[in-house]
Amino acid sequence: MTDLAARARALLDLHTAPEILVLTNVWDVVSAQVVAATDGVRALATASHGIASTFGYPDGEHIPLDLHLDMVGRIAAAVDLPVSMDMEAGYGDPGETARRAIGMGVVGGNLEDQMKPLDEAVAAVEAVVRAGRDAGMEFVLNARTDAFVRAAEGADRGELVAEAIRRGRAFLEAGAPVVFVPRLVDHDEIAAVVEGLGRNKLTLISVPGASLPAREMQELGVARVSTGPFSQRVALTALQDAAVEMVAGGVLPPGTRALN
Repeated sequence: MTDLAARARALLDLHTAPEILVLTNVWDVVSAQVVAATDGVRALATASHGIASTFGYPDGEHIPLDLHLDMVGRIAAAVDLPVSMDMEAGYGDPGETARRAIGMGVVGGNLEDQMKPLDEAVAAVEAVVRAGRDAGMEFVLNARTDAFVRAAEGADRGELVAEAIRRGRAFLEAGAPVVFVPRLVDHDEIAAVVEGLGRNKLTLISVPGASLPAREMQELGVARVSTGPFSQRVALTALQDAAVEMVAGGVLPPGTRALN
């Protein structure tokens, strides 16, 4: 467990470093190995959507937890970097799911609040933090609030920012080192949430065609940006484009590299 504790410490330190932590989410062993071998990559994060899709399941805890954990364990065993797991909402028992993930070599994780009552969401955060400390580490919990994800169409943006800050502060007080707010992409709204939570406390997802560049997020005080399901979609887009070219009588892309 000493090695895992050191990896957890390294992952935590990456969230407070001057440079924003960029995580390209992975979904199987070969994607993890390719990303881990890329210059500048310092940690890995799994994507629940990508792992579920790999096995033919929709996202949202439809993939059996045993199968999900097995793939995450294979990823963690295949690389020498800290690995964070997308635990979704914790599969009904966030603390136990975190304990099992730690047993697979994981040192951090995302946990969705799904806009449950705040006391219930805070209790889930506390359970995960406690699981890490019971294992002798500071588990790097990326506590996610779905304030924007589950917002009604036309909801007041200022109220959404305020709710994300309210819930985020509660998660930080419960022991989570960082707070994840998906679908937060507007410059001024990001700045407001950073002001409300503090610098190096907010994590975001990069959305194609919508998000700010990572360097601009860094200037705003964002701790981390990940790619979520979009990294797998980049790979699948390239695969489909190659298939279209071949079916049309062409050739595979000449720049294709032997990465496996």
